[in-house]
Amino acid sequence: MNILSSLGNIPVNSSTIASLYPEIKGKNQKISELEKANEIIRLKRGMYVVHPNISGKLLSTELIANHIYGPSYISMQSALRYYGLIPETVYTMRSMTIKRSRCFENSIGRFDYLCCPREYFPIGLTQLVKADYSFIIATPEKALCDLIAYTPNLNLRYRKELITYLEEDIRLDMEAFYEMKTDVFRLCASYGKKKTAINTIINILER
Repeated sequence: MNILSSLGNIPVNSSTIASLYPEIKGKNQKISELEKANEIIRLKRGMYVVHPNISGKLLSTELIANHIYGPSYISMQSALRYYGLIPETVYTMRSMTIKRSRCFENSIGRFDYLCCPREYFPIGLTQLVKADYSFIIATPEKALCDLIAYTPNLNLRYRKELITYLEEDIRLDMEAFYEMKTDVFRLCASYGKKKTAINTIINILER
């Protein structure tokens, strides 16, 4: 059994991998060999994940996104797609963070991080627990708030144009939309951007 399999699909730093081979002095060389042998996958400088062929576990892009740059949470189209609320495949994993905006690309995909205010960050987050790992993701309400608030040049002031955006532009599951709770939207309107658009959502849901 490959010793790397003990790490599962959890992203780890190079020191953690090196600790599995205490008898080897050239730690960096060992990690380079493992990467060339396709036993580990580089996510960014100093961070890796064990290849699924070795770990026997599928990779989670959501888990990877949480680890590459944090604190952060999955949001916007990535979260809406995860919940099955929009039909389009999402090729960039999008997250929110309190640190400066960044983008990372690796063999797994592209990971974008957008900066938001510290007081806005913790609103509407949930931890999804899987068999042997968990990750932080926005609730559907927060993901929608983030998408509207942080999409450049998107100004939705009126009910009709907001409904058009939801139904036609992002093709949101409107049945699920009308089941959304207003409390997260209220908090986002208090601490976030584009308050007019978010308040319009609240008005639509309350009618």
